[in-house]
Formats: sequence, C-alpha cells, structure tokens
Amino acid sequence: METDVGKMETDFGKMEIGVAKNAGHSINGHAMCPFSGKIAVQNQKHEKPNLKLKVPQPIRLKNHLVSEENYDVLHSQIDEVASFNTKCTEKVCQNSIMDIPNRGDSPRSEEEVYKEAQAFLKQYFSSIRRENTDAHISRLHEVERELKEKGTYQLKTPELVFGAKLAWRNASRCIGRIQWKKLQIFDCRAVTTASGMFEALCNHIKYATNKGNIRSAITIFPQRTDGKHDYRIWSPQLISYAGYIEPDGSILGDPARVEFTEVCIKLGWKPPRTAWDILPIVVSADGKDPEYFDIPREIVMEVKMEHPKYEWFKDLGLQWYALPAVSNMSLDCGGLEFTGTAFNGWYMGTEIGCRNFCDSNRLNIVESIANKMGLDTNSYVSLWKDKALVEVNIAVLNSFHRDNVSIVDHHSASEQFIKHLDNENKSRGGCPSDWVWIVPPMSSSLTSVFHQEMALYYLRPSYDYQEPAWKTHQWVKSEDKPRTRKFHFKQIARAVKFTSKLFGQALSKRIKATILYATETGKSEQYAKELGTIFGHAFNAQVHCMSEYDVFSIEHETLLLIVTSTFGNGEPPANGEEFAKHLLQMLYNEKKNQGDQVDSAGTVKVHTPKSLIRTNSAMTPSIDYKKQLSRMESNKNSNAIDYKRQLSRLESNKSSITASTPEIIGPLSNVCYAVFALGSSAYPKYCNFGKTMDRVLEELGGERLLELTCGDEMCGQEQQFRSWSSNIFQVACESFCLEENEMVKNAKKSFGMMPLTEETVRFNRAEKQQCLKTALEQSYRKQIVTCHVKENKHLGEVSNDRATIFVDMESTTELNYDPGDHVGVMACNRSEIVDAVLKRLKGVDNFERPVQLQVMKEKLTPTGTVKSWERHERIPVATIRQIFTRFLDITTPPSTKVLKYLASACTDENEADYLRELIEDSNKYDDWMHHYYPHLAEVFSQVPSCRPQASLLAALLPPLQPRFYSISSSSLEHPNKIHVTVAVVVYKTQNGEGSTHYGVCSTYLQSLKPKDEVYVFTRRAPSFHMPQDISVPLILVGPGSGIAPFRGFWHHRRRQILDNSTNGKKPGPIYLLFGCRYKGMDLYKDEKEQLVSEGVLTKSLLALSREEGVSKKHVQALLEDEGAYITRMLVDEGGHFYVCGDCKMAEEVQQKLKDVIKRHARYSDEEADDFILFLMDENRYHEDIFGITLRTSIVHKASRESAKRTRLQSMQSFCLS
Repeated sequence: METDVGKMETDFGKMEIGVAKNAGHSINGHAMCPFSGKIAVQNQKHEKPNLKLKVPQPIRLKNHLVSEENYDVLHSQIDEVASFNTKCTEKVCQNSIMDIPNRGDSPRSEEEVYKEAQAFLKQYFSSIRRENTDAHISRLHEVERELKEKGTYQLKTPELVFGAKLAWRNASRCIGRIQWKKLQIFDCRAVTTASGMFEALCNHIKYATNKGNIRSAITIFPQRTDGKHDYRIWSPQLISYAGYIEPDGSILGDPARVEFTEVCIKLGWKPPRTAWDILPIVVSADGKDPEYFDIPREIVMEVKMEHPKYEWFKDLGLQWYALPAVSNMSLDCGGLEFTGTAFNGWYMGTEIGCRNFCDSNRLNIVESIANKMGLDTNSYVSLWKDKALVEVNIAVLNSFHRDNVSIVDHHSASEQFIKHLDNENKSRGGCPSDWVWIVPPMSSSLTSVFHQEMALYYLRPSYDYQEPAWKTHQWVKSEDKPRTRKFHFKQIARAVKFTSKLFGQALSKRIKATILYATETGKSEQYAKELGTIFGHAFNAQVHCMSEYDVFSIEHETLLLIVTSTFGNGEPPANGEEFAKHLLQMLYNEKKNQGDQVDSAGTVKVHTPKSLIRTNSAMTPSIDYKKQLSRMESNKNSNAIDYKRQLSRLESNKSSITASTPEIIGPLSNVCYAVFALGSSAYPKYCNFGKTMDRVLEELGGERLLELTCGDEMCGQEQQFRSWSSNIFQVACESFCLEENEMVKNAKKSFGMMPLTEETVRFNRAEKQQCLKTALEQSYRKQIVTCHVKENKHLGEVSNDRATIFVDMESTTELNYDPGDHVGVMACNRSEIVDAVLKRLKGVDNFERPVQLQVMKEKLTPTGTVKSWERHERIPVATIRQIFTRFLDITTPPSTKVLKYLASACTDENEADYLRELIEDSNKYDDWMHHYYPHLAEVFSQVPSCRPQASLLAALLPPLQPRFYSISSSSLEHPNKIHVTVAVVVYKTQNGEGSTHYGVCSTYLQSLKPKDEVYVFTRRAPSFHMPQDISVPLILVGPGSGIAPFRGFWHHRRRQILDNSTNGKKPGPIYLLFGCRYKGMDLYKDEKEQLVSEGVLTKSLLALSREEGVSKKHVQALLEDEGAYITRMLVDEGGHFYVCGDCKMAEEVQQKLKDVIKRHARYSDEEADDFILFLMDENRYHEDIFGITLRTSIVHKASRESAKRTRLQSMQSFCLS
C-alpha cells in the first residue's frame, strides 16, 4: 500500500482519505490493520513506556448508504477472549483469504486451558449477573482442582449452552446471527460409540428439519483430551450429495464432494451412482477408525426445484436438501475443544441458487439455464449470466416456499444483519464481521450490508475450521484395507437397544425439562412433582419451586413447564413473587431496548409486579400516547402533573402483543414452554398469575408448545391437569423428535397409574424420635418459633355460625416482624378425625412408636438397576399419630389419585365401584366433593370395607399446610408477642343440611388454653407495610376480621407518638373504615374509641349491614360518604390506601374507589383506572386478601354452577371444531 494517497473512489461512493506520509495520520487511530498484531499509534514519541493502563481504541465504522457511524470497542477484548489473530501483517491485509487461521490439532497445556477457562467463566458469570461472586470463585477453584486431578475438566450444561450460543454470536462469517439466542443444544457428551453418534445425529436431523420449519440446533460430542481420542464427524455436512468422476472426466453429482465420496467408497459404501445420492454419515469415536452409516431417506427432506414462470425448469430435475448442517467444525469453548459438532441454521437462497447451482466448480447450470431462456450467451454484454442467475434464485425461493421450508432471501438477510449489528453495538459495543463473507454473492450493492464498514477479529468461544478428518486420522487398522461394515438405521436402533439401555436413557435425557411451581396450598407442588415423574421417563426432568430456582439461568433452558396457582386477588403466591419480578424486569429491559419505555420527561421506571400482575396490564392494549400528553398538559396541579407524567411510563408497559419477527429475538427465544394455571372461578381474577406468566414468556420470545390451560377447583381441576399433562408430554416428545421408544412408552403408561405401590413404600422403625419443633422445621423448611398462649378470648357477640377470637401468643425468643406481616400457624387435625382414620389403617400395630416413612428408589447404573430405600422427602421421623395429626391433610376431600388407591383397598366390590365411578366421571367427582366436602374419616364411613396400608396412604396424601393470619400487634408495643384476630370457621355441608365441619386452624386456635404451645413462623408482607413517612395520610378499609392488621397499625403509630420517634414530623391522619353485621360484632370497639380520643385515629367509621333500625350499608358505602376527603388525601397529599378482607369485597372496594375518585377529582373512566394503577405502581394501594371461605356458600355454589356451564360450553365448542 502506498503511504501517500490522494483521492480514491470505492464502490461505497466517493470519499477522500488523507493519509500523511510515514503514517503521521491514521485511519481509525491506526496506521494499518488494527488486528495485524502491531498497532502504530499516532504521536508515538510522547508514549510513556512504563504506562500500564490499557485504553481501548474505538474503531469508527461507517454505513455509506445512510451516512451513519458507530464505534467498535468490543475488539479491545481480543487479548482476553481472542480465538487467534488474523493473517494480516503490517503491510499486507489478507482479509479476503478464505481459510480462517486455526490453532492446529495439538492439545492445550493445563495452564493454557485454565487461562481460557478463566476468560470464559468470566463471560458466563457476567451473563447471569454473578461475576466475582462466591459461586464464580468456587467454580474457578473447582476447575483448577479438576485440571490437576484429570488433566481436563467438564463444562456444566448451562455453561456449554451459553458457550455454544456465544460461539454463534461470535461467528464473523455468519449473516444469520440475529438468531443466535434461538439455538437448541443437544449435549451428547455421554455418547461414547460411533453408533451412538449416528443415532444422535439422526435425532438432530429430525429435530432441526421439523417438517420444513427449520430449527437451529447443535449436537456436541465429547471434548478433545490428549489429541489421540478425538470424536470427529468426517462428513463436511450431515446431508450432502455424492460426487463421482466419470470415465470422460466429467462429474456426476456434486463436484465439491468428490473427495469425500471416494473416502466413503473406500470405507465400503456401495453407492447407487446417481446425481442425487445422499452420502452416508461417517464418524469416528474416541480416536477409533471411522464407521459409516446410511441415513434413512425418510428423515431427509428434499425440495424439487420449479420456476413460477418457466415450466421447463422442473424438467431439469434439480433438487436440494432442506437442512444445511455443517459438521466439520470444532467448538472452542473455555479452553476445551469439541472436535465433533454438527450445527445448522437454515439456508439463504443464494447459498443454493448462486453457489451450489451456479458456481463453475459446482453444478454450473448457468449456461444451460440461459440457453433454455433463449439468451445470447456469445457476449458478456447481454448480461446473460446475471439474468440466468436471477431466475435460478427465483426458482429456489419459490420451491422452498411452495413446500413450506424455511429459507431467507439475501435482501431480508442483509436487513436482519444490519439490525443485528445495531443490537450488538448497543449491547456489547461491537460485532466481529467478515465483510467478504457477509455480503451476499448476488446483487451485492443492492443490499445494505455492502455499504457497511465492518471490523474483522476473532473471539472465543468460537467455531473453528478443522483439517478434514481423513487427512489427519491415525489409522488403527491398515488404511488400504477395504471396509465392509455397513449399517442401516434400523440395525443401529436394534443394536443400541440390545447393547445399552443405559446409553439410550442418557441419549434421550440430554434434553432438559425444567418444571417450576408456585403454590400457597401445596396443590401446584403436587402437580409439578407428578409432571416431573412423567417427564423423567424421557427427559432430564428437574422440578423446582420458583423461589429456589436460579432465575438467571432461565435464558439457557430448553423446555420450561410452569404449574402455578394465583394468590388472593390475582397476585403470585409468595414463593413466586421474585420469579415474577425478574421476568417483568426482563420484559421491561426488552421494551426499553426497543425504545418504547422512555416517557416524555426522559425518565424510566420499572413497574412493580403488583401493579402489572394485579391489573394484567402487560396484556392490555396501550392507550394512545397523544391522549396521555394532552391529559398531562390540561392539569395544573403539581402532584397531578407528577401523576400524569408517571402515566406515560405506565402506558409504556401496556404493550400489545405483536407477531415476533426475525429482527426482534427475545431473551427466551430458545425456550419452549407451557403453563398450567390453577385457580378458582369464584375469584374475579381467575388464574391471573398463570395467565400473566404465559403471556410474559411469550413476549420474551418463548415458543408456546401448548395453549394455556386453567384448572378450575370449582369444576374438574384434577381431570384438566391429567389431560394437560398427557397433551404436553405428547407435544414435547414430538417437538424434540423423541421416538416411541421404551422410555416414552413407559411414560405414557404412567398416566393414570399409581405413582407408588404398597411394595415401594414402607414405615421403617426409627431409633430416635425428633422433637416436634425440629420435625416441623425439617418438613416445612421453615424456622419455627415456639410460642405459649397468654390469652384466648372471644371478640364481640358469639352466634352458632359466627365467632371471632383474639389470641395473644408469647415467645421466649425475639420475634421480628412489622405491622402488616403474617404469622403462619402449624395447625393440628381434630383428634376425632385422626382416631377414625387410624382405626382403618393396616400394616401398623403401634401408633405411638416413632417411624420413618421410606420410598424405594431405582437407579440405573452400568452394572444394572440398583434399588434402595430412601427417606420420604417431606415426612420426618415421628409417630404415626403425629404424622396424621400434624403433617398430613386429612380434612380436604381426597383427590382422585387417593380415591383410586382406596378403591383398590376395598374388599367390597360395590364400594370399590362407587369410588371408581367418582374417579372416572369428573362431573360426579366434583358434585360429590362440593356437596359433601368429605374429610377422610367420612370417606371411610362411606366404604366400610376399605383398609388401606398406612405407609402408602401417608405417601399419597397432601401435606397439612400452615394457615396464615394477619398479625394484629406491633413489636414496638408488644415485644416478643404476636396477636391474631381469627374468624372461627364452622359450616354445614350439603347446602346447610349435612354434617358440621370445622376450620382446621381456627378451631384449633379456639381450643387452646393459656400456657399451651403453638408452633408458628412469620412471613414478610412488605407490600402491606406502613409508609416510612409518618406524615402521609392512611385510609384503612377492613370489614370483619379484616380489621386484624390495622390493630397492629394503630398500636405501632401510638408507640411512635409516645416514644417521640416521628422525626419531628406531625403524624398524618388515619381514617379507619370498618364494617360488620351487627353492633355487637364491632371488633375492638373500646380500643378504637380510646385511640380516636388520643388522636392516633382521626376517624373510626362503622358500617352495619344487618342491624335493625339502622340504615343498612357495607363498608364500600363509607368510601362514598368520605369521598371528598379520601380523594384529597390520595390525589393531593400522597396518601396510602389499605384494604384487608376477602377477594370479592376487595374488588368491590376498588371499583367504589374508582367511582369516588372519578367524581371528586373529575377524572374520566380511563383516568380513574390509570390513577389506581398509578397508586399500585407507587406502592400506595395495598391489599391483604384472603379467599372466599366456605361460609359464603351462596357465592360458592353460584361460582360452581357458572364453572360447570363454562366447561360444558368449551367442550361443546371443541367437539364442533
């Protein structure tokens, strides 16, 4: 290159580049290619030799089509994560050299591997926000130890998944990298034989082909160790056409595959010798000599070429395979080299139309096409080559589209790459790109990438070229000796099944299925674990509670199944809150990156899951932005202006769902998912949390395998789950191309079967009994506190069906809680029910002796199946009486799973048939359950001959869940004490005509006497805490026992005032709105009057709904009475609004508040809705909601009838469709 350049013209257009002599001025800060190894920096005479600080040199990259610029700084990481340098030198740029340099076949030293592992693990832990944490440091130590012991180490599956995707992201020659997140990784590092490699590759072909809807995938075999035991795929591509040299020197088939075809023939392959012979797959395992395997033709999808205009085109007999699966490259990741990999995306049309069909060293059909078209081929001036080339490419695209096979044209691919380039510049400051390869081979200057400057450098992890295996393989046998082994797919399948059931399991279980649950009562957990058992037959199934799941690894999941209930009025269960927050944060980040999360003030805010989930706002259409602006401008009040400005941020989260495009690849785009939502249609926001999770996963790019299914506890929930679990298993097997093998058949057999049997569960005698507190902590995984009852009394008047109690409990240890938190009480089943159940059990002779419930587990090892007894994960060492009293739910109607076992334990066939009828007919089961609501003892009374085995029944019954109550005290006023206000549940079944039932925990608490022990734990409820600012107004709404948390509020405020801990601020007003039926039920009446007189409560208002001679009103009416004051406190004074009670009341209160604000603030309907959302977003609208109790039987019955009608209608619609 000349050192003095004046003006030069390029294909980009005209541009002047002034380069001074002797590199006095540089381009992009460099006097030569910045990746040549040496960089000449301007003004070198001022450089300080001992300066250690490394400052990245940005590279300016310009798009000459739109005159935009960006700067690449990612290249500064080359020293840390470079794959190797380019071949460029100081004086020669070799950017157009086809071969990418590689590091050769010599294995790395342990020191080199560790250095590379450090760089990779830094990237990995940074991606999951764990860089420099204990987990990161511990992992480095683990790698170091493994290297010293074994000379190598193993990547964990999430690390391998991350590395494989990142390697695609780093692939400088790939124009389709915008899809890098949508890569399915098949981890086949457990495969050790050539036949196993072949089966895995066939599965790859089937999965990736997907009936033409091509899916990106990579299969990875074991890593290189000493260089003598490599796993290699000799085939350059998994699917390719053979090429034969004819006697006259011409080529039959694909000239690019002549050499490999000869290798196959030498190995013993007997070719048909036609133009379209599919070459066999040739693999070598563990450094052994290669073996070849014929690919079953039925799994290879081919496209016959025809032109939309020229009929003669199809007579040419052209065709091509649908799946481009490159299989001769290695994956370099974390210092490890995976020499056997197969990777596929999908075709860009020009790869077939230009390169495969028209290159002169390939099929070279240009001239024959031109002649068919009647073009003048005697002169280049006629551009006959160009015209013919275009028509060939039109035929390719037309044929693929005709057969619904994935393909992208070069213009779309170019636009997608420019979008990818922009995404990468924003997210990591650069994108290594090889311009020579990125620019399509046809109509180059018409594509946007042609005009884009690019920086070429190499980063690891990476996909690297390797020398063809037949050129480097060290033969065990004589290379000249002909091979005669030939394997067909069916033979291999039989061989694998015969030789190694263990291998078959390892091969199928490389596909991970993650099952997450969130639950309040334990039902979702039960269903999730049943689902895990089913999927465990064919997948690597892992079941996690959402609160225990490392949510940062969700982007690396393959198959995600969610089973969740909804708590209160549409909120997540407590153990699902953090998971929900993370997903909503991810969604917010995605929206922000797309530029639709910034408001007119230029500020951004993440909306709380409470506001998003409660209102389902993530799923509602956005309100017109201009309307929001006009509403902002029309209001002069400063607080209202802040609110209006906030609205634009709220509205930005109300994103409508749009079809995904290649340019918008969400962070979960590689995750296939399905959701089963549990709930009750008696609630206004039925299954709301499950619905929200389903839609958020979709917005984050996930692929929904099955439509959301809601299981209604009012009607047919269990049957709905059984049907859903069967369907999702079938769909998952089809999606991941799992054969109908023995494992899948076993899984399907397990549907409807008992998960345990009398032979696989037992009570084993325990040497020593644990104390009850320890046993409860072990079972429920909670830190239990032992309290003693100080006082237990009734509040207000007591009637036959209605009573409220006050319980004062004291602990000898410190109790940490805030007003608004909950206390979980470990209840006991009623002794008369326990005794009735114990009398019917068999297999035990002593109910007071400590035992350990054990379950038989099977493990498959190389030496065979090993069985062992393991302790039950949930039930600790205890006496059988304690187990049925403290740990098992025997008061809820038994599930069909339990009834199935009870039917088998009946000696009277009529009784067994009675139970089977309930099991098989979900409508009868639901009618029976809701009409009788029988506890286990009542079921036994219906089937006197039933004698179940005690151990199996204990394993099948659900756990007895703790009951939660709002704390009615303040730790400031009552240290080491907890007060609760409890409505005692007593009701009659059979529409009020049946037996009397008692609430498990409320009647347990009612029965306690002073000095009795109670086992409890506290649960934080930060969204229901009092504000830090003592001066802001509080509006408290709580009918009946809903007053419970507010007693803690006023005790807390009173103590703050007495202790002068108000930080010099005047305490704000507190309005208490309480409702009950009669005056005699006015809870804490004297306390409230005293606090009003002391000024702690500003107003204490009472609504009576059934008092004779008094205007009947519910608590909602009090909102209307005080509407002007409440509106002012909320809109102008930053007040907080609290509601405690059942979900229907809370919904009615919210609607009434909207009406009040609409009237007094003069808001429109839309503005009133938005203001409630604004309060939630600011954590100023607080709800502590409990479910509809069985005492509200009218509501319960109406909801059930509605649920039955809805289900019947949906079934009829399904049948008609």
